[in-house]
Amino acid sequence: MEELVKLDQTILSFLNGSDSLYVDGLMMLLTNALVWIPLYLVLIFVIIKNNETMPQILLAIGAAVACVLLTAIAADVLAKPYFERWRPTNDPIIKYGIDTVGGIRENNFGFFSAHAANTMGIAVFVSLLFRSRMLSWLMVLWSLLNGYTRLYLGVHYPGDVIVGFLFGALVGFLTYMTYKKIYVKISTNMNYVSSQYTSTGYNHSDIHLIFNVMMFILLVASIAPLFISIT
Repeated sequence: MEELVKLDQTILSFLNGSDSLYVDGLMMLLTNALVWIPLYLVLIFVIIKNNETMPQILLAIGAAVACVLLTAIAADVLAKPYFERWRPTNDPIIKYGIDTVGGIRENNFGFFSAHAANTMGIAVFVSLLFRSRMLSWLMVLWSLLNGYTRLYLGVHYPGDVIVGFLFGALVGFLTYMTYKKIYVKISTNMNYVSSQYTSTGYNHSDIHLIFNVMMFILLVASIAPLFISIT
C-alpha cells in the first residue's frame, strides 16, 4: 500500500499543473460542470427526438440522471467520508508542493473522484444507448478529459480518478441493463435496419449534432482563457 501511495504521488507530480496561465484557465473551465450544460441539453434533445412515447423518453432521461445520482452519492456521501483520504491540495505531507490554480483546494477528502465517476457513468450509458462508435469514443474521451483536469488542478490523486472511472463505468453499464429490461416491456418496435439509424434507433444526423455541440464547447473553452484572468 505504501508503494502504491508513492506511485500515486509520483504520477500526480508529473501531471499536476504547468507554468502556463492559459492552460490553467482552460483546465478551470473544463472542470466546471456548468460549461458542459449545452452537451447535456443536446443529449436530452436527441433522446426526446428519437423516442416515440413519453414513457420511453422519461425512461432514458431518468436512467441518465440515475447514473449521475448513483455515482455522486457513492463518491461524495459514502466513499469520501468512509475512506477519509486527503485530497493532494489538503494532504499535510505534500500540499505545499502541489501546483494549485486560483487557490482552489476544494473539500478535505477526495477518494474517489465524483467527476470521474459521473462523467464515465454518463459516457458508458450514452454509448450503449445510442450505439454509435464515433459518439462512444467522443464520450469516453470527454470523461478522460474531465478526469485529467482533476489531476492538473491537484484536487485528486490518479488512484482517485481511476477508481472513479471504473465505478462510473460499472454504474453506467448496470443502469443501461436495467433500462433495457424496462424498455423491452414498454416498447413494441425494436428493429432498426435503415442506414439512417443506429441499431437502437437513433438518427446518425442527431449523433453528428452532439459531436458539433461538443466541438463548439471545446472551441469556446479554448478561446475563453485568453480573455479571462485566473486569480
